[in-house]
Amino acid sequence: MLRDPSLVPLSHQHQHGLALTVLIARGLSGDPPPEKAAELALMVASMAKAELLGHFQVEEQVLFPAIRSRLESGDIVDDLIAEHRQMEGSIERIASASGRERVRLLTEFGELLSRHIRVEERQLFEEIQTKLDAGELKRLGGEIGATVQRICPVTSQLPWEKRETPGSKKEPLPEQGAAGSP
Repeated sequence: MLRDPSLVPLSHQHQHGLALTVLIARGLSGDPPPEKAAELALMVASMAKAELLGHFQVEEQVLFPAIRSRLESGDIVDDLIAEHRQMEGSIERIASASGRERVRLLTEFGELLSRHIRVEERQLFEEIQTKLDAGELKRLGGEIGATVQRICPVTSQLPWEKRETPGSKKEPLPEQGAAGSP
């Protein structure tokens, strides 16, 4: 099912989250050097600050209260909120960990974030689109869009990418080739 425009701001942020999970998985494959885990930990922290923690707020303050009573089961909302708290704790632990522990925490975080996003996209959002009529979706979308712009604006760039300024050249992330491929 095509994503209703009301949910697109959240889906766009989900794409950023999935990009992060791919970078984590690729970056930790094999036997990564400690520097790679440190780089990924900085990406997680950057993503959390720029988008992820605000994204959780939008879902918990706007989306979940608006749709909970319309769902087959509110358990999915409870599970998603519990995962938000788990990921918040993981972000803090990743920042203070080192060595093999940091690699383990990054791996677990990436796997949880990926599963979490897929549940929201494939189950929750699909159910929302079947339960709410066009007017309800439009009203919800207006509130989601305004709250996203206030708390964690959607950008076309991944939150950890350096912004280009006029006359500057975007530098690749560490350990990337000139073409920017991992």
